Amino acid sequence: MPQRPDLGALIAAARGRPVAPEEQLAIATSGGPDSLALLGLAASAYPGRITALTVDHGLRAVSAAEAEGVAAQCAVRGIRHVTLRRDGPPITANVQAAARAARYALLASWCAAQGVALLLTAHHADDQAETLLMRLNRGSGHDGLSGIRAARQLARSVMLVRPLLACRKADLLALAEADGWRCVDDPSNRDPRHDRTGARVLLAAAPGLDAGALAASAAHLAAEAQALDWAASAAWDGRVVAAGGELVMDARGLPGALIHRLLMRAVRQVGGGEPRGQDVARLAARLTDGKPATLAGVAARPGAIWRIFPAPPRQIRHQAG
Repeated sequence: MPQRPDLGALIAAARGRPVAPEEQLAIATSGGPDSLALLGLAASAYPGRITALTVDHGLRAVSAAEAEGVAAQCAVRGIRHVTLRRDGPPITANVQAAARAARYALLASWCAAQGVALLLTAHHADDQAETLLMRLNRGSGHDGLSGIRAARQLARSVMLVRPLLACRKADLLALAEADGWRCVDDPSNRDPRHDRTGARVLLAAAPGLDAGALAASAAHLAAEAQALDWAASAAWDGRVVAAGGELVMDARGLPGALIHRLLMRAVRQVGGGEPRGQDVARLAARLTDGKPATLAGVAARPGAIWRIFPAPPRQIRHQAG
């Protein structure tokens, strides 16, 4: 039986401050061993202050029964439980990403409506290791290799916190079993069509790959990405000026990682969209080579200083590179 982690300390480390007295918490609870272990820890640490939220996407015939099973177990333990159901047409394309987006939208909406500012999910070290391998295979940069962030703002009034990123899946399974939870087995976790399944199989088949060490590497990269964000913010204040409907940027002498972040922010601000990192990298390369380019409705012109402004309509289709 593994030692029970101090959930309060883990939340404080991930969030940057401890849970306030009487603060309410929502726990995303799928019914798998990870989320049930987290729910058990939360129920012990914050009795009477938590709500278990189970999202039923309707993707599998048994999903409604599984949600009811989680609700019944919560009722026995005196834990408040709410099932959130997704409305709308069936998800048929890019199923995992679409389901994930719908899940977070439902969770955020419920928390905001109920005045619950803290939502916990049970992502763990094995999830982090899988994410790192997947993103390495995609050629991701610092931000992607940072993996799953310990905390992020899910909505204006809702903070998403993942306090268990340093915990191993096997330990969470042992905790769930020790607490007497009946866990759901989701067969999609073994579906070979998903990239994550391949990463999971690789980790299981290669004893030399330490999921805990990989997760620690992702945490180090996340800290470095945070430092780059800080430096980019300072560079923006000193190097970027808004003038006449455009941004004027002095990128001379800056390292590539800072240029990338400045251009990412500039494209967001001028174009209003969310550019892909690889497209911003191509934009930076063209400007560095003295070539004009457009990206996501934004035009950029090179020179001693770079000018970034809304692209004329006829140029919007031309992408950087």
